[in-house]
Amino acid sequence: MLATGKFLAKANFQQTLIVLTSKCTTILVISITYNINFKPKRMREIEKTEEEWQKELTGMQCFVLREKGTERPYSSPLNDNKEEGIYVCAACDTPLFSSETKYDSGSGWPSFYTPIGEQSVEEIVDKAHGMIRTEVVCRKCGGHLGHVFNDGPKPTGLRYCMNGLALKFNKTA
Repeated sequence: MLATGKFLAKANFQQTLIVLTSKCTTILVISITYNINFKPKRMREIEKTEEEWQKELTGMQCFVLREKGTERPYSSPLNDNKEEGIYVCAACDTPLFSSETKYDSGSGWPSFYTPIGEQSVEEIVDKAHGMIRTEVVCRKCGGHLGHVFNDGPKPTGLRYCMNGLALKFNKTA
């Protein structure tokens, strides 16, 4: 005897229940398959259409911030910047990193060991390109900034590897 039942819940996963029964044995198989393309849209403090972002950002900034692209290593002048100041989101001017936490990681991208505050960035699991990494986005506008790795210096041991195109630098007087 074979009985199959399917139950849909919230359109983001499917449960399958299969019961196989014979004279001596009953086997129960439960399977839950999640739709990996389902991503709930997080509401941001700054919400704009892609057309609005395209009017405000350069083509390369849109590629990095809105399409999660990556600039070429060593292409950003911010990588070698040694001035004191604050690095802000190029899309919305949210303060993200201080020059006090910037260091030369040798990666070719501006690197920091901690953000300016817990509420400035958000970390998201990134499973793109056959890797599992931690993506860093601006908490206010959702712009892609780069990734964080656990091979940084003390005191945090973290390396926030940021795209220079995703940042603007505000020099302190």
